[in-house]
Amino acid sequence: MPNSVYIVGHKNPDTDSVCAAIAYAYLKNQIAKKYGTGVVFEPKKAGQLNEETRYVLERFGIEEPETVTDVGAQLTDIEYRRLEPVDGHISLKKAWELMLERDVATLPVVGKTGKLEGVIVNGDIAYSYMDVYDNSILSRARTQYSNIISTLNGTLVTGNPHAYFVKGSVVIASSNREDLMDDINVDDLAIVGNITARQLICIEAGCSCLIVCGASQVDPEVAELAEKNQCVVITTEYDTFTVARLIHQSMPVRQFMKTDDLVSFELDDYVDDVRDIMKSVRHRDFPILDENRHYVGMVSRRLLLNMQKKQIILVDHNEKSQAVDNLDQAEVLEIIDHHRLGSLETVSPIYFRNQPLGSTATIVSLMFEERGIEIPKPIAGILCSAILSDTLMFRSPTCTGSDESRCRKLAEIAGVDITELATSMFEAGSDFKDKTPEQILHQDYKVFSSGDINFGVSQVSSISKSQLNNIKDGIKTYMKSLQSSSELDAVFVMLTDILNESTELLFVGDEADKIIADAFRMPVEKDSYILEGVVSRKKQLIPPIMESLQE
Repeated sequence: MPNSVYIVGHKNPDTDSVCAAIAYAYLKNQIAKKYGTGVVFEPKKAGQLNEETRYVLERFGIEEPETVTDVGAQLTDIEYRRLEPVDGHISLKKAWELMLERDVATLPVVGKTGKLEGVIVNGDIAYSYMDVYDNSILSRARTQYSNIISTLNGTLVTGNPHAYFVKGSVVIASSNREDLMDDINVDDLAIVGNITARQLICIEAGCSCLIVCGASQVDPEVAELAEKNQCVVITTEYDTFTVARLIHQSMPVRQFMKTDDLVSFELDDYVDDVRDIMKSVRHRDFPILDENRHYVGMVSRRLLLNMQKKQIILVDHNEKSQAVDNLDQAEVLEIIDHHRLGSLETVSPIYFRNQPLGSTATIVSLMFEERGIEIPKPIAGILCSAILSDTLMFRSPTCTGSDESRCRKLAEIAGVDITELATSMFEAGSDFKDKTPEQILHQDYKVFSSGDINFGVSQVSSISKSQLNNIKDGIKTYMKSLQSSSELDAVFVMLTDILNESTELLFVGDEADKIIADAFRMPVEKDSYILEGVVSRKKQLIPPIMESLQE
């Protein structure tokens, strides 16, 4: 199993969905510790907190969960290759050997800061061997003497191996004495046989590096003159032909690596997006970077097959339209809910607990009791708050005796007064100051489907009727743009007066007025409907609408 499981509520989260996720994650982690499973359960939220929920979390000292809006597979979910990067100074020969050793076709080239500088593929090296270069390519590539020593399996006699060959050309010293003086220029790299006289001529001519072939040492006179003239002397057992053939392989990979238009990915990139990009590029392997553009590993098309789906537990919903995006790419392990059965399907059987109660928090609190796990004060506080929120302090018809009894018990554990807590919560949630109509509408907004009809329903609750009236015109205007931009057949907004237990229902959509008139057996209205006693979207609004649409 993966190390973590996300517990997340619906989009546009309310207090019940967020608090239930936090409390259930605590419960599951306590059970995991008891049985030593090693799995960590992480509470998440599927959108921004509303002010009521923010107040509850701050009041009880609970950290706000991280937002997760998409649970599609990401690169972080696959077993990507943590391939050791190379330095841009290593030789082509060394790079080729590393590719064979690691069984890879691409090597990432990384600088001292950890940032990606380029990539070198086996094709680049193969082409470098086949290309015809002029005899100054070695110096233009700023080849380090240590690379030359390694490539030729040589031995350093004089000079600094960490210095670079940066001027001159590569010359094979095979001419007679007179011509040899003309063939070699200052700063050249001379390849010479094991003939002391020729070696001395090359040094006297001003070469910066002397490679002596077929030898393991040089005459002391040669070494002394080389030291005097600051000439690097390298001996190798290879013959002149082999040295001439191999020496280009000592050039650094940075001379040949690809640096422009690099195709790289980040750990949080989604696998589907990565796969699409890979289709348009012929490379086999691609570097992965972290958020600071530091190299972390390599990914290939083949590795995408080893994808590990995210594991998810859903709370307070079972409708696909209300769930985080790309849920079908994740593995749903459980659903804890108190709503009607929706459209969500799973590949395998799962644990599904759905009870006709007023709040998911009530179900979670019951599960604590069933497992014999003590509820800490802060967890009791947020569970109590969630029940009060979803039942409108026991006024909602969805509220049951179990909801109220559990809430009172939780309030006792948390050490809070129910009336004071509920009033403070609702006041925080009714503070529409500095909020746009869009923000207000999406505080508690859900999309539903019935056949081919898709419609959205938002509920805005307040303990002040005047506050609802103040935001009504702005909400009406925004509803129209929401319907047209989201291609919904209708949008409904419940302006719920908590204290007077009534709702003014706003609507947009060609048939929206008739749907409500038919659902509640009322005359058709032009602007809104006043629904006395209706305070619950789940139990008092959605069922009549669904019945009307089905008829």
